[in-house]
Amino acid sequence: MTFRPMLTLAALLMAGAAHAAPGAECAIDVEGRPGKQFGPDHIVVPKTCQDFTVRLIHTGKNSKEKAGHNWVLTRSEDIDAVMVDGIKAGAEHEFLAPGDGRILAKTPMLGGGETASVTFPVSRLRAGQSYTYYCSFPAHAQHMRGTLVLQP
Repeated sequence: MTFRPMLTLAALLMAGAAHAAPGAECAIDVEGRPGKQFGPDHIVVPKTCQDFTVRLIHTGKNSKEKAGHNWVLTRSEDIDAVMVDGIKAGAEHEFLAPGDGRILAKTPMLGGGETASVTFPVSRLRAGQSYTYYCSFPAHAQHMRGTLVLQP
């Protein structure tokens, strides 16, 4: 008789651990690396997440004025226009047009060794839609990119 309650307690503990696991899947660390690279350069967002968090880590040493990194998410079809409008907005707006509704999520511009996070509702994403994340720093924007998809 005492053995059965132990199994029940173990099952409850395992169920609690399984319930906690999706939270870990609803976040990712992304490195902004020297050489105009993101790591990883592809993110799959589980459709079971309510919110998704990206923590950007600038692994370089340069200041944000010299070689800043940020993480900006747009629909792939919007990226060129978002970049052009961001360049026009200038450094004082971190090369992003203020109030641009095409930007789905963004971190602030970071200097070397800094980190920042952004959390956004997964309800902003659609299955089958192509998303691109990029760094809006002008010398980086064309090359420093990755893809993001909502898990089907």
